Amino acid sequence: MNLPNKLTLLRIVMIPLCLLAWALGVRWLAAVIFALAAFTDFLDGYIARKNNIVTTFGKFADPVADKILVLTAMIFLCADGLLPHWAVAIVAARELMVDGLRMVASQKGVVIAAGWPGKIKTNLQIFCILCAMIIGKHLATDILMYAMALMTLISGVEYFKNGWHLLKDN
Repeated sequence: MNLPNKLTLLRIVMIPLCLLAWALGVRWLAAVIFALAAFTDFLDGYIARKNNIVTTFGKFADPVADKILVLTAMIFLCADGLLPHWAVAIVAARELMVDGLRMVASQKGVVIAAGWPGKIKTNLQIFCILCAMIIGKHLATDILMYAMALMTLISGVEYFKNGWHLLKDN
């Protein structure tokens, strides 16, 4: 197993550790674990592209690990009243819809690459979650949350704009 795939697996292992630290009230540790897990997302992709070691496992596991990390963190922040339900619902709905579109595209032999709005969305999600973990309810958290929700919607629209033709029957 190559290093990028090991980093993806490490990210998956870090998710319950982050959740456990949060549940035990060691929120600074949960934030550190989340930040390290989020960094492995950047690092595994960088290493895989730089060394041309992109694998089928990585193409599948990396985005799944990212979604589990972000949605798990958002759900427990929502449960603690630090993020609103509607923001979590927007992220969850977008991820499910885009995954469905990617599945249809894959069945037709088409790969829909992530665009810049999706990369911005991911970074805003990470910073919003970290802000909520570290400082809780605050104007900075609210600003990041609204920006994240907007970019989540924009990136979802971009995916469907670029892939709408794949949903039409031939």
